[in-house]
Amino acid sequence: MKILLTGTAGFIGFHTLNKLIKDGHEVVGLDSINDYYDVRLKYDRLKECGINTDNIEYNRLTASNTMPAYRFIKLNLEGRENLHNLMKNEKFDKVCNLAAQAGVRYSIENPYAYIDSNITGFINIIEGCRNFGANHLIYASSSSVYGKNSVQPFSTAHNVDHPMSLYAATKKANELIAHTYSHLYKIGTTGLRFFTVYGPWGRPDMAMFKFADLMRQGKPIDVYNFGEMERDFTYVDDIVEGVCRVIYKDQQGNPLWDSSAPDPGSSSDPYKVYNIGNNKPVQLLYMIETLEKELGIKAVKNLMPLQPGDVHKTFADVDDLIRDHGYKPSTSIEEGISKFVHWYKNYYNL
Repeated sequence: MKILLTGTAGFIGFHTLNKLIKDGHEVVGLDSINDYYDVRLKYDRLKECGINTDNIEYNRLTASNTMPAYRFIKLNLEGRENLHNLMKNEKFDKVCNLAAQAGVRYSIENPYAYIDSNITGFINIIEGCRNFGANHLIYASSSSVYGKNSVQPFSTAHNVDHPMSLYAATKKANELIAHTYSHLYKIGTTGLRFFTVYGPWGRPDMAMFKFADLMRQGKPIDVYNFGEMERDFTYVDDIVEGVCRVIYKDQQGNPLWDSSAPDPGSSSDPYKVYNIGNNKPVQLLYMIETLEKELGIKAVKNLMPLQPGDVHKTFADVDDLIRDHGYKPSTSIEEGISKFVHWYKNYYNL
């Protein structure tokens, strides 16, 4: 297939690109390379995939030197004309939208960045699918949409109308927009609610990477809710396997969907939402302890109260992913952290 993959300079996008190319597909990667975190890491991911970063110009395709089926373009999703020209000229079979303004706490400080990228950018992507022939849009949602829900594990059958951050609200909005387009235009749409992804080439704003950086520098780490938190940490390779299985299967409507008792996670239209999580929550303090062992550094913990927008626990119900795609993430936290630290030490020449 010919696939448009947004967010290819990002963490999950980088790994997804490598998997798609390995599986024999043609990929155009798109990224704005914004400065939400250190752009050097983004450029290094691009270099790892054969992109000569000195040749990158806005709105111009650059071919990979090592992956003949990969080309990269620097674009903002909110730039509708350039995005639609790309989609019109390239005629993609499918679109996988992993680009977004990420981060729960940052959304409290910079709300407009989330509206621009996650709302305006998303409508531009799905309008491009409608007008230029892509028959399936796969897009990143988030476990953050569960908000004030307290029933565990989180299920796509649960109501998610009580978000606790603007970031979560934009992801819920993406799901609503996707359903509307699936209904009106019969575009297949699949939303993927990711649960705390980690691993090599990760995001330095996320806890595991951030903790490793601070520990290496001998600085204290902020541990929220005094460590009384659990996260369904999911290794990036497990996430990518789930993403690609969804890409490779066309989305159909649910023939059992009942409008008198509607399932929020599916529809009679070609719309579906999946959780992709490890289905095994880990105590935050255990994650830190395991990271300490792998790094050989003892963390200095700064215990703090729960932050606005944060939830105490995430726990993914992945039954429908198993049922529809025969897949469940399985990498243990011990194995995943070991692989992350191995990459981290190599990347920083430790």
